[in-house]
Formats: sequence, C-alpha cells, structure tokens
Amino acid sequence: MKNAVAELLGIRYPIVQGGMQWVGTAEMASAVSNAGGLGTLSALTQATPEALGQEIDRCRSMTDQPFAVNVTMLRTVTPPPYAEIFDTIIRHGVRVVETAGNVPAEVFEKLIGAGLVVIHKCTSVRHARAAERRGVHIVSIDGFECAGHPGEDDVPGLVLIPAATAALSIPVIASGGIADGRGMAAALTLGAQGVNMGTRFVATREAPVHEGIKQALISAKETDTRLMFRTLRNTARVLANAISEEVVSLERRPGGCSFEQLRPLVAGARGRATLSSGAIDDGVVWAGQVVGLIDDIPSCKELLDRMMAQCRERLAAASAIL
Repeated sequence: MKNAVAELLGIRYPIVQGGMQWVGTAEMASAVSNAGGLGTLSALTQATPEALGQEIDRCRSMTDQPFAVNVTMLRTVTPPPYAEIFDTIIRHGVRVVETAGNVPAEVFEKLIGAGLVVIHKCTSVRHARAAERRGVHIVSIDGFECAGHPGEDDVPGLVLIPAATAALSIPVIASGGIADGRGMAAALTLGAQGVNMGTRFVATREAPVHEGIKQALISAKETDTRLMFRTLRNTARVLANAISEEVVSLERRPGGCSFEQLRPLVAGARGRATLSSGAIDDGVVWAGQVVGLIDDIPSCKELLDRMMAQCRERLAAASAIL
C-alpha cells in the first residue's frame, strides 16, 4: 500500500505498533517490522538510556526493516532523563520517533534537526494543530476507544479522525478502536493514511506477555474495560479486573480520593509483574475496547497479511455499492 505514511516511514503497510510500556521490546518491534509494519520500542520500558541503546541494537540485530522508539513525556516528581534518552535515540541511528505527552518545542527541533521522522500522538484536534505548527511529520490521533490515556474530551474515532484530517495538512494515523482490516478500511475512508494498534498486538504470538493475559483479551467483550482516574482528570482505559474495579470504587466514594491512595494498586512494577505472571487480577492491564474484536492469537505476519486482505476486501465492497 503506497501512501504518504508508508513512504515517510519506509514500510510496506501503513500499520504502526503502539509504543506500549513493558510490551514494546525488541521481540515485539522486530516482529511487526519484519511483517511489513512499523514496530515500536518503548523507551520507558528500559531502566536507563544505556539499556535503551542496548535494546535498539538488539532490535536491529533482529530486523533490517525500519522501527521506531516511543518516548512518552509525562509531568512527574522525578522525570526520566529525557535529554539523555533522545540523545541515545539519535546516536544509535533510529530513523523514526513516536512522541506523546507534553513535549517541549525544543525537543521536536532537536529530533527534526537530526533528520528523524517524528510521529506525535494526540487525543484532540487542538493538540494536533499545535504539533503540526511545531514541525512534526505525522500526527497519530487517539480516539476515546483506545487503551491508555484517551484525554478528557471523550471524542471517539468516528468523529475525531475526520476532524483531524480536515484540520491538518500533514498525514494522520488513526489510533484507538482498530483491530482488523475492517477498522483500517474505515480509518482510510475517514481520511487517515495509516493505523496504530496496541491492544491487538498484545494478543499475538510474539508479544512478550504471559499466555494468560492474551487469553484474557480474547475472553473479554467490548464492554470489559474500565476508565480509571476520571476524578483526577487523567483518564486511563484498562481491562476490567479486580484492580481496576477497586480503583473505580475508590474514586466513586464521597469526596473521591487522591492519586497517592491509588498508587499501591496501579504501580507500574505491579502491572509489569502481572504481564509476566498472567495473574490477571494482580495489577493494571492496559486494554482498549477492541478486546471485543479479538478472538485469536496469530503471529504478527499472519495478522498484518490478514488485515491488508480484509482492508482491500472492505474497500472494494464499499466501492462496488456505488
């Protein structure tokens, strides 16, 4: 499939793997890239910039195709060494970076000046416009259906994708609510030039998570996610389990609760342990509403080949109606 996204990223299919913390390792990213999409390493999965450099080298030993590194910049009391992380990415010759969060203008300038292609993930048109003004090459627009942080506007992809493509002059990747070729065909019809998937890639053979987690995604329905942190205005969509139910219950108490009260339940180390152990109720499991569309665990190649065939079928069928 030839379009602006595929050509900018140097990939066969305009399908991008989300930069998922704890999941975006060399095994995951290389499998997606080898299958024709754009695999993505998660920078914050690695403990140090040096460890990230080693993971980049390890991924390069597993694929000769382009891959990206995701860096999500969050406001925290003790932020990661972002400057060193970006220096590591540039020094190790990564060609594509996916950024998210509160990225300063000077970061974009540095990455673009070094010749990297920058994808910036947004959850609103106003943020997408700001990213375009700062020179990013592609915007990944994240609808309310997505796993992770969908923002606070609650706009689903069916509205957000065409709103973004109408407002921007740079290519748009549709993110959130996509798990197969039907969703990809819909996104392309709405004006996007590619898709980003996270939850769907967790349920693949190469994903570095416990089989029990993958089976939980298959068993879940589209109604089996929960929105945490609503009262903190930092909404997060996760799989419904004992932890997310407890968090939501605490938030609904009269007077609400603070993040410090929730921290022991939602700690990143606890979630990482859950992905490794498969003990589904022991920690937060990030998942989007597309769990209702997942019913098998293919290889990344099988998934992408199937998606492209189904996408072409749906676009041809829609065209035939006219």
